Amino acid sequence: MVDAAGPREGVPAIIGDHRSLQAYAQRLAQGTGPVAIDAERASGYRYSQRAYLIQVRRAGAGTALIDPIQFDDLQPLQEASWGVEWVLHAATQDLPCLTEVGLRPAALFDTELAGRLLGRERVSLAALVESELGQHLRKGHGAADWSARPLAPELLDYAALDVEWLIELREVLHGHLNAAGKLDIAHEEFTALLGFTPRERREEPWRRTSGLHRIRKPRALAVVRSLWQARDHLARRIDVAPGRVLPDASIVAAAEAMPASAQQLGSLPQFAGRGQQRRLALWWSAVGQALALDDDALPAGAPTTLGPPPPRAWADKDPRAWARLQAARQGLAEHSERVMIPVENLISPELIRQVCWEPPGGGSVADLDEALRRGGARPWQVSLAVPILVRALAAPPEQDEVVTGQ
Repeated sequence: MVDAAGPREGVPAIIGDHRSLQAYAQRLAQGTGPVAIDAERASGYRYSQRAYLIQVRRAGAGTALIDPIQFDDLQPLQEASWGVEWVLHAATQDLPCLTEVGLRPAALFDTELAGRLLGRERVSLAALVESELGQHLRKGHGAADWSARPLAPELLDYAALDVEWLIELREVLHGHLNAAGKLDIAHEEFTALLGFTPRERREEPWRRTSGLHRIRKPRALAVVRSLWQARDHLARRIDVAPGRVLPDASIVAAAEAMPASAQQLGSLPQFAGRGQQRRLALWWSAVGQALALDDDALPAGAPTTLGPPPPRAWADKDPRAWARLQAARQGLAEHSERVMIPVENLISPELIRQVCWEPPGGGSVADLDEALRRGGARPWQVSLAVPILVRALAAPPEQDEVVTGQ
């Protein structure tokens, strides 16, 4: 086994000017085969999810490390790679930030998704490179601050390695998919990814505050909401990750203490640091606004949700729906084991819950087919799920076995 650790000699310098970008784009256009591409963000450091480094590799063109913050757009790269298959790992993580800088694939191959469809237990890039190619990628910099400049040599080496083996990995996985009779399924999945867009933020994103379950009273919930919104506004403006501006634990601590003055808020241990003292007026303004709200403006203890309730409540709310869901889960779990594809990749668990909670029309094959397609299921998913769901929707309310997993 080869240890592909770094830093190594020959790691390319970062491209940060138009002349160098054009020169690499010309080499890229003249290269052969698919294009490997990856992006590094600064999650945990920045509010935005923009790309701070883009890595590209193609046979005949070599590897390029591109600093996207130096360019208004990367049109030369887009033109040079249009119509060529892109190879990405975990494409849904990188497609949004690549789209933001004007890079969109016409066709793609996702090595992580390919690994899932092949039933591989470990599908990280390092794990697949090791299991399929016998190469060892020493990881450890994925959570680095990629917005920092200059980037350390070991970070550049790490970034270059992320695309060095992608094309070869794609070839091996493509062969395995073909041998397993799953290549058509994979192509349907990859084509669907071309239209991927991140899920919109929920209506009340502040309810995702860690530790919120400890807060019960509406007035205290209002404090959480107000502090969360003040933090989010500031974090967005200065492009710093919200947790670095004010940790969730501090927001919850303020709601539990319900301070009556800025002095009381500032005396809390979570607000005693120099950074929080400097912003104390902002935080107290948010708390004060929550304390001054009329009762009818306070948030409810539980959010209003559309669609099915959490499955744990189904047995009490609708035993027949619970029986349908159990039967569907069992059928999908059995099919998953037969075809060696994880249940969550067979079809969206959320879509299964919707159908089982409120069966479409009369629950016929045609009704289910239409509902699943409308919910975003691919043709191969519809064909496998409909027969399972037809049986599940006819399940009696008495079910002794509880099947989990979705």
